[in-house]
Amino acid sequence: MRRMVLFRSVAALLLLTPGVAHARPPTPALDWGDCPKGGEAVECADLRLPVDWSEPDGETFELSVARRTAPHPIGTLVFLPGGPGDSGVNRVIAGDRFSDELLDRFDIVSLDPRTVAGSEAPTCAPAPVSERPPVILRDQADFDATVKHNRAFWARCRATSAVFDHADTRTAVYDLEALRRALGESTLTLHGSSYGTLLGQQYAERFPGRVRALTLEGVFDHSLDLPTFVRTQALAVQDSFDEFVAWCDRAGPCPPDVRTTWRAVLERADQGEYEPYTAFDVAALPLGTLQEPDWPALAAAITALAEGRTEGVLRPLPPLAPAIACADFPVPVRDFREYRRLLRAAAQAGPDIRYGAGLLAISTCLGWPQPPANPPHPPRIHTRTPVLLLNARHDPRTGHEWAAHVAAQLGRHGRLVTYEGWGHGVYQATDCTEAVVDRYLIDLTVPPRGFTCPIR
Repeated sequence: MRRMVLFRSVAALLLLTPGVAHARPPTPALDWGDCPKGGEAVECADLRLPVDWSEPDGETFELSVARRTAPHPIGTLVFLPGGPGDSGVNRVIAGDRFSDELLDRFDIVSLDPRTVAGSEAPTCAPAPVSERPPVILRDQADFDATVKHNRAFWARCRATSAVFDHADTRTAVYDLEALRRALGESTLTLHGSSYGTLLGQQYAERFPGRVRALTLEGVFDHSLDLPTFVRTQALAVQDSFDEFVAWCDRAGPCPPDVRTTWRAVLERADQGEYEPYTAFDVAALPLGTLQEPDWPALAAAITALAEGRTEGVLRPLPPLAPAIACADFPVPVRDFREYRRLLRAAAQAGPDIRYGAGLLAISTCLGWPQPPANPPHPPRIHTRTPVLLLNARHDPRTGHEWAAHVAAQLGRHGRLVTYEGWGHGVYQATDCTEAVVDRYLIDLTVPPRGFTCPIR
């Protein structure tokens, strides 16, 4: 059974206010209980926190937390899930995110961020398919329809989630600090994945003295403006697609001249031959299959589409959690003319993949009614132990360019390790990637500059 803990203090307001002495809030205590399908080693709890940290004695909500206990713990490792929209609680229950050594030496804790799964996820029903505007906009009418559709959708979401307007990552930083206190840890050992690396960066920025160690796996760059974000994300997917084509040329099994076959498939999608799947659904196929990467699956899917078969081939991309994504990243696109410029930039950067995830982010957040609560900026981190960054050379979601850019911004406070292979989320890709992270998290061993892990 889940238990709850109340964490409210006027001192939390002081934590948010620059230049104000930090009062010590009362220490909360988590009351762990059974976790659904978690087994004996997994416990769950709900941490009751303020909806708005600037009003610590106002309305509250329950943050869902899970813990997998270790046989020989030296401390607690907090996993920061990606997405935005992934459930950290489900990751802890699954128990497959970390090596046996880390599972033996650390209690593994994670959370469902605000508006995700057990933490006030909204229950807003989407509009009927026939009423939804296309993901890729064709004209000003589509642009206007998307703004109207998004705002109606957000209104339905807002009515069912107390934290919908308070779900940005900067707010999640204070949730994480409350969790640290509830766990009774003086410092945190953290591992962020994909979008979770943003929470890790911003926690270390705000509370550097509370960070024992921080790994950023699949690094999200929050310092980019929108055109650069769209262009570099498309470049990352195109790079991974080029690697897939090179594999086809070496080994296969792939359709003859796979690049030409794929472009023919995209042209047929433009003509509506794969309805009810849209041209965007088809173009998004590489995003899912290149993440692993699963090159044989992508080759088989292209073959099936070339033969006119769609059953079991196309799957929609998982939706972004808009309350998080749109509050973290502005979409200052005023009309279809500006949107079309971004569309062209993505197509130029990724001629074989056309859009990348950047255009999905734009369609998700177009019309967000207020300035982002957590606007982009370069990370300013000064932790005692340098932050460890881990990224594949060929990552279709968080490209290596992002990781290198963040590492350069961190300077001596960051250390980038490059896996010379493929995929998104490569901690367990090879013995080398696993060992470099484990030694860092357990022993605080920082690898030398320029360290790389070879392809397995």
